[in-house]
Amino acid sequence: MKTRLTTAFAALSALTLAACGQQAAEPAPKTEAAATGQAASPGETPMAGQPAPAFTLVDSEGTQRSLAEFRGKTVILEWTNEGCPYVKKHYTGAMQALQREAVADGVVWITIISSAPGTQGYVEGDAAREWRTRNNAASSYLLLDPTGEVGKRYGAVTTPDMRIIDPEGTLRFVGGIDDKPTNKVEDLEGANNFVRAALTDLEAGRPVATAFATPYGCAIKYPETVGT
Repeated sequence: MKTRLTTAFAALSALTLAACGQQAAEPAPKTEAAATGQAASPGETPMAGQPAPAFTLVDSEGTQRSLAEFRGKTVILEWTNEGCPYVKKHYTGAMQALQREAVADGVVWITIISSAPGTQGYVEGDAAREWRTRNNAASSYLLLDPTGEVGKRYGAVTTPDMRIIDPEGTLRFVGGIDDKPTNKVEDLEGANNFVRAALTDLEAGRPVATAFATPYGCAIKYPETVGT
């Protein structure tokens, strides 16, 4: 998908999550002026209109992949954890269908697992490759982030948690995948999928109507959560 957007987008305050299975609390929104193109300050979540943080991670095949190699293409980042009931809801077929749809349109879809070793969702080696097969995943790559460095760099807090990066390397969507923050499969019907809508806006060359959506799901199992 090709786009040349220069329009500004909204940002929201940070979220606090509890253990897996809890939804994100609805924060009080704050509105920003037009996007400046400046990077987020240390500790801030990069929001729509800001540069996407650079990263390099190893994929499920053992190959290093960097965000830089996909410059010139639209990129989706999807944080996941197979054991999360909210992820299970979307992986009954809806997430895979959206992955196939996006990839067919030339989008690079990167699924990221930021679960620390010994925590729910963590995989490596053969288990990572089996994850793709078992879940019938249609993403372009599965990247492993066991230190949580990349997840925290993007301010990812839940599974699922989504980002869309335009061909120039600018974030255009941040947050929750849709407007039905439940783990019930039946709620997929009639949900407004913000990722699909944002891709449609980008393809049409217009501003993303919803550039931030409150993420919901299970808290990402970062290393500091081990034993808590």
